[in-house]
Amino acid sequence: MSQRRIIHSDHAPKAIGPYSQAVQVGNTVYLSGQTPIDPGTGELVQGDISVQARQVFENLKAVLAAAQLSFDDVARVGIYLTDLGNFTAVNEVMKQYFKEPYPARSTIGVAALPKASQVEIDLVAVIG
Repeated sequence: MSQRRIIHSDHAPKAIGPYSQAVQVGNTVYLSGQTPIDPGTGELVQGDISVQARQVFENLKAVLAAAQLSFDDVARVGIYLTDLGNFTAVNEVMKQYFKEPYPARSTIGVAALPKASQVEIDLVAVIG
């Protein structure tokens, strides 16, 4: 049985349910979905989809840093949008955090997200 290591950052929002911010199993780190919650206030950031997406990536960046990783180590991105019309805007923000070769990705339209956010993103990263 693989050992699991729980990863936590005080610079990302606390989990709002029974889950960890990230879990490492072997050389793979699974990051839970982040929404655009300001870790300092615990509230959803105000602004358009670009502002929300940027906060999500900043939250993910903090969790990656707690695992001593960066966006360069990300193998897969999962994006969940309440409006697929925001696809292009989220792509533009994503390009500010990732460089080629880009990770694999899926983008899924959903009916709703926690705290009425417009976007949630999860990651899978690989160590080494």
